Amino acid sequence: MAFTNVDGSLFKKMVINGAINLKNNYKSIDELNVFPVPDGDTGTNMSMTMMSGAREISSLDDSDFVSISKTFSRGLLMGARGNSGVILSQFFRGVHLALKSLDHPFCTVQEFIDALVSGYQVAYKAVMNPVEGTILTVVREAGEEVDKRRNEFKSIDGVMKAYLIKANESLANTPNLLPVLKEANVVDSGGAGFIKVAEGMALALKGTILELDEEKKNEEVKDNEYTYCVELVINLNDKDSFVESDLSSPLALKGDSIFVRKNDNICELHIHTNNPDKVLGTALKHGTFITCKVENINEGHNHIINQEVSAVAVPVQKQKYALIAVCFGDGIKNTFEELGVHYIVDGGQTMNPSTEDFVKAVEAVPAENYIIIPNNSNIIMAAEQTARICEGLNIKVLRTKTIAHGYASLMVFDENNSLDQNFEDMSEAIKAVGAGEITYAVRDTEISGVKINNGDFMGILNGDIVVSVKERIDACKSLVEKALTEDSIVVTIFYGSDVERDEVNEVAAFVKESNSNVDVEIINGKQDIYSYIFCFE
Repeated sequence: MAFTNVDGSLFKKMVINGAINLKNNYKSIDELNVFPVPDGDTGTNMSMTMMSGAREISSLDDSDFVSISKTFSRGLLMGARGNSGVILSQFFRGVHLALKSLDHPFCTVQEFIDALVSGYQVAYKAVMNPVEGTILTVVREAGEEVDKRRNEFKSIDGVMKAYLIKANESLANTPNLLPVLKEANVVDSGGAGFIKVAEGMALALKGTILELDEEKKNEEVKDNEYTYCVELVINLNDKDSFVESDLSSPLALKGDSIFVRKNDNICELHIHTNNPDKVLGTALKHGTFITCKVENINEGHNHIINQEVSAVAVPVQKQKYALIAVCFGDGIKNTFEELGVHYIVDGGQTMNPSTEDFVKAVEAVPAENYIIIPNNSNIIMAAEQTARICEGLNIKVLRTKTIAHGYASLMVFDENNSLDQNFEDMSEAIKAVGAGEITYAVRDTEISGVKINNGDFMGILNGDIVVSVKERIDACKSLVEKALTEDSIVVTIFYGSDVERDEVNEVAAFVKESNSNVDVEIINGKQDIYSYIFCFE
């Protein structure tokens, strides 16, 4: 059967099928990673992004086409992880922007093509410096192809067939556009992930509805595990203007199993969540609690709260600044808190936080000004997306690509300065820092003339792999030799959970031997994966 339009039911099947197809194949996308480092890879990030959107629409009424498109887009925006995940979320935001003004509960072939074109256009606009040979190229060239041939198509099926053919051609050509891909002998992982989504959507048109592989299903349950069951009975402030979606919509991103029922001036609420405080805060905006119960689902602890309460709004005093930083390793987290960070977002290389994680951080610290310090190049876009979502707030995102950048930027922060002045000073501090890291390789490859063997210790300087050797201490010394200059003043060494203090002392001594004028600061970062993180100032 060929489809001449897409209604709410079909759109829902298509995008959920796309999410499941990516989830079932995300590991093969991860393996396309150019750098042989054990980090949170593209397939993982894109899959978690898509599944975030799929969960949001799974229980929606199939007939409300625009609402499904809007909720799916919002779910992706909030769940976006990593740069490719953010671009994917922006693609579907573009799709929704093209569909939201429709005055009928479906889109025609021509309107569907318009949505695909809008998708790549919005994705490009969201990236400060678009790079060809990436997911952006794949979505653009596929969109341009069906746009150019739009008069040929009589069905949605025909559009998707041509779209996928061109997307695969574009993906195969990505190594010719990005030399680093050709050198590593891989295609772009973000583009490959997007094609898995498009393939799943095309399969839904053929009536092939996918299910999560058993292994992936277990992972998904773990990813989506909620600890608390919240049940409220609310005496509404304004029963006439209140509608059930006033609660169900904002709470959709805070949990699942949501039930909201209004009866005159009384509203009942049920939700499973990991953030009962956020649920209570949202509910308090609409009235006072008659009963309130929070139950730990996993432990079976009942009636943590189960009593009649009267809600009284307590004004929260805004502070001038809120510093939000992404950190991993207890020692690094403690150091950043000591330097004035108000909220730590847990994450880094092995788990990139989502846009929603940053939104929660902003909500948790009322302030006049916010500075977000991502400390990872693959997290910057999710942080910047937060600034766009939290409209009306003064939010600046520092483009810190490593812990070393974040550490150096905090050294010059001054609460007495204006937001613009602090942002300028902290950005300048980042430019003056050499950022070094030691980690291990997870596969054989060659990058920029450096031959890398699986299990080697690699030295990474300012994002480039500059050494790969068998012994960690040798990797450290080689990295120090390449990073240290006559003008160096301070070298800060964060050592990881797998490193003995004697080895750290040997590295510090080597730094002093190389430049006796340098002060060496040693911090037990307790981080995993990265044995050493260096900050060369």
